[in-house]
Amino acid sequence: MTNSAKILLSALLLAPAAAPPLALIVSLTAPAAAHHSYSMFDMNKTAVLEATVTRFKWQNPHAFIQAEVPVNGQSESWSIEMTSPNNLIQEGWKRTSLRTGDKVRIWVHPLRSGAKGGSYVGVRLADGSTLGEVG
Repeated sequence: MTNSAKILLSALLLAPAAAPPLALIVSLTAPAAAHHSYSMFDMNKTAVLEATVTRFKWQNPHAFIQAEVPVNGQSESWSIEMTSPNNLIQEGWKRTSLRTGDKVRIWVHPLRSGAKGGSYVGVRLADGSTLGEVG
């Protein structure tokens, strides 16, 4: 049981008259508590990846870029988490901004664990245009 649920249950048992206002407060804060933080990413570091897009997932709650990154003659599969499509639209993104096979440069805040992934910062598209923060 979550802390929010425990608080609500306690309020219902101890003070039934206070339950409706408390239920409203809990319902307004629950989505924020359910959303994960960016603590898994090293927000103080930025990695630049020369990559080939293997998949672009335009989905809620987060869009994703799957990409292959050549390293010393080998290929590494990277997963880059983005914000929601609604936020990306505000930054100029479209569902069709990336296509499988596109050669791009992607700026990410890498995972602290060292795994091949990161939080999207910016991208230079195949046509040379940019989205997000690059440079």
